[in-house]
Amino acid sequence: MGLTLASETLSLPLRDPFRIARAEPGAGTRITTVIVEVRDDRIPDVVGIGEGYPDRFYGETPETMAAVFPALLEAIGSFDATVDGLIAADHRMERAIRGHGAAKCAIDVALHDLVGKVQGVPVHVLRGLSAETPPTDFTLGIDEPEVVAERARRAADFPALKIKVGGPADLATLRAVRRVYAGPIRVDANTGWTRHDAEALLPELLDMGVELIEQPFHARAYRDLGWLQERSPLPIVADESCVFPEDLEALRDVVAGINVKLAKCGGIGPAYRMLVEGRRMGFRTFLGCMEETSVVIAASAVVASLAEWVDLDGCLLLENDPFEGLELRPDKRWRLSDRPGLGVVRKGT
Repeated sequence: MGLTLASETLSLPLRDPFRIARAEPGAGTRITTVIVEVRDDRIPDVVGIGEGYPDRFYGETPETMAAVFPALLEAIGSFDATVDGLIAADHRMERAIRGHGAAKCAIDVALHDLVGKVQGVPVHVLRGLSAETPPTDFTLGIDEPEVVAERARRAADFPALKIKVGGPADLATLRAVRRVYAGPIRVDANTGWTRHDAEALLPELLDMGVELIEQPFHARAYRDLGWLQERSPLPIVADESCVFPEDLEALRDVVAGINVKLAKCGGIGPAYRMLVEGRRMGFRTFLGCMEETSVVIAASAVVASLAEWVDLDGCLLLENDPFEGLELRPDKRWRLSDRPGLGVVRKGT
């Protein structure tokens, strides 16, 4: 008796091709994500929905997730459907096995949805967080400069755009986007730059009014990150360098900001801790996502009030999100549901 889990791997097409600097060959047209349903045997009629996005860069696939799910459930053991129970479950999963953020995220999100439904409150209320969040930006993948510019024109109603860079056409792409978009631009190199690239591009980025630079160098290139931050008036934000809570100490006095993602750190609970601790340590906080369905975007929005910048557009990149219930307001802020749990359901149910 206890918690039981059923999982389903989804392969979903993207609305537009979406490539990043460290993408595998052929990637960028579909995504793979894992949806879970978690039940507590004592309350079998209540189902918690969760999601984990397996990224090979972080050592995860649908197969690794399936392999560790039983160990994680065994580690949780008897579950108390309260906030204290959620916190205890996260700590037990962390102690049971290192890493595997996407697998932990799927379970953590499902348990939050389950507890919210059991207690009859939205998850953000359950965790004592505000429903008012910063607006999300919209992300554009690497492509020919004029193609990216056309996509920027279509997304011009977003209050900020995040542009993926890390290739030979970076400057041409950013100039093309700036010709059609006057708002804040955030650049994300996904570990694709060298010191020479950054040094050459920095004056141009300043001239174009770029707001921040995300992960220009390799994940553990702390000296390079610190070198650039010393020279850059723009905040350098760590993403691939900032996976788990223990990474914060290594980034202190190295970069100005951190990008927290549920799929990296293990769900709502760990993201909450990272954002709170990051702010206490003086970091500027960015809440990001993968190309996920609205299950994880809704879960991420729960902690979005703790972030200065928000990049929660994953479900908007999909050709057809299989879930509904999450609403984007005209000002591009996610409207947190007032229904119990996360407030998202599979379409047609």
